[in-house]
Amino acid sequence: MKIEELEDGGSDERDGSVYGGQIVSVDAKRALVLAGARILFYPTLLYNVFRNKIQAEFRWWDEVDQFLLLGAVPFPKDVPRLKQLGVGGVITLNEPYETLVPTSLYHAHGIDHLVIPTRDYLFAPSFVDITRAVDFIHKNASCGKTTYVHCKAGRGRSTTIVLCYLVEYKHMTPAAALEYVRSRRPRVLLAPSQWKAVQEFNKSRPSTTAWSPSGDTVLITKADLEGYHGTYDDGARKELAIVPRVARARPMIARLSCLFASLKVSGGFGPVTRQLPEARAC
Repeated sequence: MKIEELEDGGSDERDGSVYGGQIVSVDAKRALVLAGARILFYPTLLYNVFRNKIQAEFRWWDEVDQFLLLGAVPFPKDVPRLKQLGVGGVITLNEPYETLVPTSLYHAHGIDHLVIPTRDYLFAPSFVDITRAVDFIHKNASCGKTTYVHCKAGRGRSTTIVLCYLVEYKHMTPAAALEYVRSRRPRVLLAPSQWKAVQEFNKSRPSTTAWSPSGDTVLITKADLEGYHGTYDDGARKELAIVPRVARARPMIARLSCLFASLKVSGGFGPVTRQLPEARAC
């Protein structure tokens, strides 16, 4: 058990008694969750199996898109069926004690297996593991293979991975991705740490504000005009923005050269009267 003193001052001696400080015991929390998860695994698994038998809408797995399935822990008898559905990869978010299909059985059916052990209930995969899983799904989809992402019940840990995939490769916001996945599998439910992991993954994605998908704009910034100091007014400064391109393709340097020439910037010739958006590529 780790005991950490968060308040400055006092003795450095750590004998379990911390005066005037806050005691944080992460290991104790993990141990309790692990014990509870182990105790509840088989009862909750049997409950899910029972509901799957008596309720048609309580499906073991659901299709999220053409190459992605989200669901509960598979049994060995499910592997041939998954292969028939075009599954070429499986991502297991279970810890060893809750994994029912060995990697060797997947490989025997020509299915790749990515194992990311993640504790149940309160925990989420790490950023590195999420990235590995998202790339694994995308690689399979690019080859026309379906990926089955599962944890114990297909509600939290596996949903975290699926949401991040939709954010990364389907360009959805976390909220839109969650709403969409719920429309496909209504019983998904994320713990706060899992939802936070999705949001942080989304924030980590490179900003695309300076990039135009249609390729019809060029971004000009102040840095691009370094060394071209003139006495142009504040209005011209504010107009350093996105400039439309002409239809005819020209090299970038040529376009910028024409742009700079049109400014007619010179230290001794007074303010520039023409605003930057009026400059046209030649």
